[in-house]
Amino acid sequence: MCGMPSGVSKQASAHERDLVRPTAEDEVAAAGSELVGGPLGRHALLGTSWWTPVRVIALVAIGMFTLGLVQKAPCYNGAWFFGASSQYTHACYSDIPHLYQGRGFADGLLPYFDRLPGDMQFLEYPVLTGLFMQVAAWLSPGGGSIQEQEQAYWLVNAGMLMVCAAVIAVCVTRTHARRPWDGLLVALAPAFALTATINWDLLAVALTAAAMLMWSRGRPVAFGVLLGLATAAKLYPVLLLGPLLVLCWRAGRWREYLTALGSAILAWTVVNGPVMLLAFDGWSKFYTFSQERGVDFGSFWLILAQNSSDPLSTEAVNTLATLLMLLCCAGVAALALMAPRRPRFAQLAFLIVAAFILTNKVYSPQYVLWLVPLAALARPRWRDFLIWQACEVMYFLGIWMYLAYTTSGDAHKGLPTDGYHWAIGVHLLGTAYLCAVVVRDILMPERDPVRRTGDDDPSGGVLDGAGDVFVLGPAAHQARHAARPEGARVEWGGPGGTGGTAGSL
Repeated sequence: MCGMPSGVSKQASAHERDLVRPTAEDEVAAAGSELVGGPLGRHALLGTSWWTPVRVIALVAIGMFTLGLVQKAPCYNGAWFFGASSQYTHACYSDIPHLYQGRGFADGLLPYFDRLPGDMQFLEYPVLTGLFMQVAAWLSPGGGSIQEQEQAYWLVNAGMLMVCAAVIAVCVTRTHARRPWDGLLVALAPAFALTATINWDLLAVALTAAAMLMWSRGRPVAFGVLLGLATAAKLYPVLLLGPLLVLCWRAGRWREYLTALGSAILAWTVVNGPVMLLAFDGWSKFYTFSQERGVDFGSFWLILAQNSSDPLSTEAVNTLATLLMLLCCAGVAALALMAPRRPRFAQLAFLIVAAFILTNKVYSPQYVLWLVPLAALARPRWRDFLIWQACEVMYFLGIWMYLAYTTSGDAHKGLPTDGYHWAIGVHLLGTAYLCAVVVRDILMPERDPVRRTGDDDPSGGVLDGAGDVFVLGPAAHQARHAARPEGARVEWGGPGGTGGTAGSL
């Protein structure tokens, strides 16, 4: 009788029994599981089925991404081309078809090297994103009307972005080895599906998620290379080096940090160097555009500007936004060095990226994609995650209804300015709420969902279970946290209890 070797079967079964089941610790997950037959049972954990968590979550992510494509059908069938306001009333707007012609891809112009007609002059995206856009243009059929070409370009991009979405879901699933089902937070996130094809952000998000996975596996070189590539696709991934610096400082892991930093710089330079040298004006457009653009959608700066008779200049907003971000960075660093236990890498990564978005002069609806994987790792609790997602979905609808109002002429179909300001407030407060919950988990580690189930920092790689060598504040007077043996897990007491190390191998 054929079958798995008994040793392999027992090892797989032991591993599956060691997995954290959200339905056993999360009331919302348990209630939601009734839709698919109830909580996962003991016999479903034997590890002999083809339906592993990674495969299930990857398929769910692809399914949700497909639903997001279906939601764009009204625009695909004409709203992108025949009416300015209808693409907003159907909430199916996407930059992709518009920029196919608007950024010269329809005319065969090469990004960064060929000058565009009009005021834009050059493509305003980082180099790796520009390459992604160009590859999609090469793969798109060139025949037919411009409408057919733009439809084909959007479909090709959607297929490439779907691969990115699956990569993100798989990487999050595998980052916390004992908590693979947390990947469903990403796969089922409604705002993720709705905003996935607005722009090309998923490329940078996928590279960042892969980098987080590599760091969790103790591979600083691979982490640095992937993070450098992610920064070559979007600027925000470089922010992760800040929290990692403070955490490695507290744990005394300088060699690993410097290795990661050097690898990131090298990867970024390899991608950007040739374009920088051969087409500097085109390469620098992204950076100059980021400085020169005014206050834009989704930010609290827009609320201030639209309610002021004398709004701040772009230069003043740039300065104030930078100062606010620096204050947030200082706050995150202080939190990392003074917390009773060293925060988890995913927690600080989420906080620093959220701070950047909240203080920025623009908070585009697709920026939620940056946060979804980090939120799933930082706060894997369905209630808090869904509260935040509900706020983002409300904003997703609000911005399109506001644009419908401003483009529908005297008909004024949509959401007026005051209503849009409320929508902005909702999604800012939703993100701030999730930040507050993560900060609470850091200050009270016994309430952290990950540490309550016996882990220390599964996304931390070399930081996982490491001892502290530099601590500030009251935590410096406590006993040093000893490094635990490899394979052991930190066991936390119940609410109000104290933590310690447990040598359960």
